[in-house]
Amino acid sequence: MAPYEDTLPGHGLVFIFTPVTGIQGTSSAQHLGLFNLTNNGNSNNHVLGVEFDVFMNQEFDDINDNHVGIDINSLKSSVSNDSGYWQDDGDKSFKELTLNSGENYQVWIDYEDSWMNVTMAPVGRKRPSRPLLNVSLNLSQVFEDEMFLGFTSATGQLVESHKILGWSFSNENISLSDELITTGLPSFVLPKDSILKSKGFVAGFTVGAFLVICVLVLLALVLIHRKRLRERKRQEMEDWELEYWPHRMVYEEIEATTKGFSEENVIGVGGNGKVYKGVLRGGVEIAVKRISHENDGLREFLAEVSSLGRLKQRNLVGLRGWCKKDVGSFLLVYDYMENGSLDKRVFDCDERKMLSYEDRIRIIKDVGFAVLYLHEGWEAKVLHRDIKASNVLLDKDMNGRLGDFGLARMHSHGQVASTTKLVGTVGYMAPEVFKTGRASTQTDVYMFGILILEVLCGRRPLEEGKSPLVEWVWQLMVQGQLVFALDERLRTKGEFSEQEVERLMHLGLLCAYPEPKVRPTMRQVVNVLEGKNDEDDSEIENMDSYLLQQLKSRDILSEYSQYFNYASHPTFQDIGNSSSMSLTWSESVVEGR
Repeated sequence: MAPYEDTLPGHGLVFIFTPVTGIQGTSSAQHLGLFNLTNNGNSNNHVLGVEFDVFMNQEFDDINDNHVGIDINSLKSSVSNDSGYWQDDGDKSFKELTLNSGENYQVWIDYEDSWMNVTMAPVGRKRPSRPLLNVSLNLSQVFEDEMFLGFTSATGQLVESHKILGWSFSNENISLSDELITTGLPSFVLPKDSILKSKGFVAGFTVGAFLVICVLVLLALVLIHRKRLRERKRQEMEDWELEYWPHRMVYEEIEATTKGFSEENVIGVGGNGKVYKGVLRGGVEIAVKRISHENDGLREFLAEVSSLGRLKQRNLVGLRGWCKKDVGSFLLVYDYMENGSLDKRVFDCDERKMLSYEDRIRIIKDVGFAVLYLHEGWEAKVLHRDIKASNVLLDKDMNGRLGDFGLARMHSHGQVASTTKLVGTVGYMAPEVFKTGRASTQTDVYMFGILILEVLCGRRPLEEGKSPLVEWVWQLMVQGQLVFALDERLRTKGEFSEQEVERLMHLGLLCAYPEPKVRPTMRQVVNVLEGKNDEDDSEIENMDSYLLQQLKSRDILSEYSQYFNYASHPTFQDIGNSSSMSLTWSESVVEGR
């Protein structure tokens, strides 16, 4: 098939067996000159064809625009395949051939014992041993006693030349095809315009090459100059670096400890980068967080350095230092926490790694001390804004340490946080944050309440197919079955105090109260965790009176009642008097009305 220059080629040709010398109603402009819309698919056609089709017609389910197919009374091929041949060399791979490239091809069509084979290859090449098409066909209902054979084709707006340079047919001598002359045949491949040897091309190439070299040299000089400028800028200290410079570390040292930030040293992946394990000289293990400038990376970096970099408390993850490699690449170096994050020891872990009841209570207390320090123990008030199990890390002694201060904010004591940007993790964020976007110590208390519940219950705040954690615990409390909220794996072991479980569950619910004014302070929470009931009884009673007054001032039982249609929320006195919780609970319901 020979294409014409600047003309789209089509449609193809067919080798056919037909009972007559022509098919009535065929068109030379479409359907390969074989059938028309009235007789296509008619079993009375008694026509067998092998098509070489270069036009993809969806009407006839063509596989593509370069295929070979077998047609029986219809243009919808019984079987078809990409045009080409299977090579007989070592790899036995399939070599695709373009039918309308102008190249000369030789085709062998055999039918014997109800099997039809169609094989093709470039002209002059030995016949491949594996046929292109190999299919079992019963042609007894197709062939009549007398049949004509020949070729048909069609061209329309797509034009090409269809040429048969030689062919043979035999009922007996299958080797007759070997006698066909396959050498010295004309080529119909379109010539390519060659300008490579022209004088104009040589002159233009020479001038162009010279200009390209000049541009490359100039570009190299510019890049070298810019690189030197960047190196100078890297040596310059920025304003925020001057304040935190004592913690700055050498990049090369950090890179060496992590083996060049190799993937085998990755121990975690965060929102703005990966965390690597490293070993300093002397064998001290560290964790290195690599922060990108994207997705507020600079903000997270500055938040960590400005807050955690100056805070010193045994229940906070220690920040050893930081480094700035480029303008948009930052490194934070922490103490290495051998036992990973708390969530991996509570959720979806096997019995060997799961934390015991005593360990969970101790870690909750550790985090409580850390949050109290942030709120009251430093020169400024620090709002963490992302307290959750995955941000609590465990050291080699299984002590809990609060980390990830990427969302933290600081302000003076007595001031109200000015930022109103909505940040945090869904499931841990207090309801008022969604309304105002403003964080406070009470929003941190809310998150801590969720932390208490998720650690004790062994459930995340939001899990697909389950009620929200707070609602689920609330329902169990109303039903008098609060102990069943405890992690089933811990209940099976039985090594826990039901009274303590109920007291801590009530504390978690009180911290996660929807109304921020009703929530306790972190100091009150820590007092409950430590079991201080003697010297602080008056404070607890005053808090209880305040809470009851808040409840009585409302026309509804509580915010929880609005959400879940249940009774009122526990008070501090309920938590302190956990031995008579069920009775106190009923009384609080009445007073709450």
